[in-house]
Amino acid sequence: MTEPVDLYALAAYDYNLPKDRIAQTPVEPRDRSRLLVLDRRTSAITHSIFRDIGQFLRPGDLLVANESRVLPARLHGQKADTGAQVELLLIALRPDLGPTTWEVLVKPGRRIRTGHIALFPAGVSAEILDTTPVGGRIARLLVDGRVDPAELAHRLERIGEMPLPPYIHTPLHDRERYQTVYARKEGSAAAPTAGLHFTDELITSLASQGISMVYVTLHVGLDTFRPVEEPDLRLHHMHGEAISISAATVAAITATRAAGGRVIAVGTTSVRTLEALAANGFPLQPYTGRTELFIMPGYTFRLVDAIITNFHLPRSTLLALISAFASRDQILATYQTAIAEGYRFYSFGDAMLIL
Repeated sequence: MTEPVDLYALAAYDYNLPKDRIAQTPVEPRDRSRLLVLDRRTSAITHSIFRDIGQFLRPGDLLVANESRVLPARLHGQKADTGAQVELLLIALRPDLGPTTWEVLVKPGRRIRTGHIALFPAGVSAEILDTTPVGGRIARLLVDGRVDPAELAHRLERIGEMPLPPYIHTPLHDRERYQTVYARKEGSAAAPTAGLHFTDELITSLASQGISMVYVTLHVGLDTFRPVEEPDLRLHHMHGEAISISAATVAAITATRAAGGRVIAVGTTSVRTLEALAANGFPLQPYTGRTELFIMPGYTFRLVDAIITNFHLPRSTLLALISAFASRDQILATYQTAIAEGYRFYSFGDAMLIL
């Protein structure tokens, strides 16, 4: 008799992935990536292509996608006092501390302390104001010595690099391939990658089937880059991320639920945003703020009826999240099927629809 699995143990979310399954480049066109469809009720698996996702959806379903846009957030410069090389990664804008104040990660961390100034091309500089509890820094970014949010955004586009995940080693020749086609609101340190499979044509085609798409915002931050270190998931603290849900999106979700349609989250960031919204109570209300919601097995979903997602890293909060939506055993068995069938994993990989 096998011992029961501890669903709160980080080790329960481990699996072996051959390195050649880690996608290094995106599929062209976007919607030609493969799609694995998992029915939670029966554990049935269907293999398809993302452009045919409409076959698995119904008129009246509502797709909810994250319209956050990735910043070219990796900056290379020097310390003002010594000229030592410094890398700065912008993680999250902190408007509560100033219009150009950011949480950042620095490399090497020992070189940058409170009060230090780093200089970057195009007249951009960063003044370190404080440290964060998780080892980052609070930095005020200046343009030619002044606070200028609009000009800062313009210059970051010129000098910044896209912060691709560390497991992607192939250079990205087109920055827009690490953006969704509907990305509008800058502020993420990584792409909400489930949305990378959509094209404008596919969105239009789905709309003709009576399947609408609305948008929320979650600016992807530190937890994308910070591995889970606690052996017990309940001890892991999620870094707060900025979210926003408009009145129009709330109205669409409310109408969909009233009509018996399904609310389908495009990506785990949309899942977290929707469930954070539901945590505020019903009837739903527009919301702008932050969330630290960590979804793991045992969680009761209040809004999300289906999830479109990519294949996630082992021992990650995202794998725990989808294991709360389906079962952990279903997900790990499905991942083994995907590996055997040659699916591509992680940010530029293939997609999964969990119904």
